[in-house]
Amino acid sequence: MPHWTDSHNHLQDPRLGDPGPLVAAMKQAGVSRCVVNATREADWQAVEDLADAEPGFVIPAFGIHPWQAHTAETGWQDRLTSLLEKHPQSSIGECGLDSWISAPSLETQRPVFIDQLRLARELDRPLTIHCLKAWGALFDAFSEAAPPARFLMHSFGGSIETARRLVPLGAFFSFSGHFLHPRKSAVLDVFRQLPPDRILLETDAPDMLPPAETITHPLPENHNHPANLPAIGHALAAALGMPPETLAEITRDNARQCFGF
Repeated sequence: MPHWTDSHNHLQDPRLGDPGPLVAAMKQAGVSRCVVNATREADWQAVEDLADAEPGFVIPAFGIHPWQAHTAETGWQDRLTSLLEKHPQSSIGECGLDSWISAPSLETQRPVFIDQLRLARELDRPLTIHCLKAWGALFDAFSEAAPPARFLMHSFGGSIETARRLVPLGAFFSFSGHFLHPRKSAVLDVFRQLPPDRILLETDAPDMLPPAETITHPLPENHNHPANLPAIGHALAAALGMPPETLAEITRDNARQCFGF
């Protein structure tokens, strides 16, 4: 059985329920490691608890999502620094910029993202970036605070031209099952053109649900089970014209390179 790495999920999300059965199903399906991303300070503890309960399987990422930028309270940078230093294998995430939403505004999101960029450079930690309809703002932010040597563009839906600007900066790109829907075929075309040593896989569970035929582990209310990852991997491997075992090995090695496992 291939061994898969989920480079981005939210296992702590209460929509998924008790993480114990989820983790058991993931391991049974062939998932050997996952990066669990916080979205705001209020869930840092839940991510830390998962990492403590499943060492080596859960790799924690602590950060503030652009949708939660307005929740950042005074002193959050120091508290995040302490948590990252406590967990040497942790990364920073999920963070970024999003102009698809109207609130919080980019003006609110930007300083929170900039501080996380600076912290990633200072601590030499990989960073997981969310960017939606904000590519110009992203490159503007990079001109103010350069990204760390390695960072992940999660659920990357940008153009190949954007990807080619990001590759020299140290970017990796993760593919989520939502992009298997026929209306997202342009994303598959981009991933066919990406350097193979920069491709990762993710579920973004409980979000980014794949097409019905790819779902092996259904959940109520159309939530995405993280154990769907191997099926997503098989579908992407077919689209890229390679055996699933090869894609599993490539994406596992790339995750190691990106996150420093």
